Amino acid sequence: MNENSNDPLEEYITAERDPHAEPIQRITGLMVQYYEVCKRELWFMSRGIDIDRGAANIRRGTHVDETSYRDKRRSFQVNGRIAIDVLDSGDIMEVKVSSKLEEPARLQLLYYLWYLDEILDIEREGVLAYPRERKRERVTLTAENRERIESVLRGVIGTVDRETPPTLEKKPVCEACLYQDLCWM
Repeated sequence: MNENSNDPLEEYITAERDPHAEPIQRITGLMVQYYEVCKRELWFMSRGIDIDRGAANIRRGTHVDETSYRDKRRSFQVNGRIAIDVLDSGDIMEVKVSSKLEEPARLQLLYYLWYLDEILDIEREGVLAYPRERKRERVTLTAENRERIESVLRGVIGTVDRETPPTLEKKPVCEACLYQDLCWM
């Protein structure tokens, strides 16, 4: 891609590769997940309007993440931007409570794989795990997955850069969303 193309993703990549550059946009795996689930949720989170981390479903997810596979993986902060878990095999792992939101979880893991490859030139495979369901899925950064995640990253940047939140849209996940009071007042 041409560096003068004004592509927000290219600007993001350039800034992330330069250890002295001020990040133009901080993108986390959670932001990628929120983009797929609800763009309003992403917009609120990007403004520092954070959910109640003490809520039961958040605590449950944190507990499953902290206790599953803990003897087989190590956690790392990468460039102060993303937190990844690396299995003893070298695979990148993402642990979720349920496969109910499987595609957002897969995109989050694909973002980690993309970031490692695109920014740090480290190729890895991924494992998406749902310990309570005894389910695991291999995730690979194919050319198709790369296109998908790059499209999502452009969408994340576009959503976060908006002046106002995206249009309200009723979804099945709204019932359990901790932002619902902001949306449905």
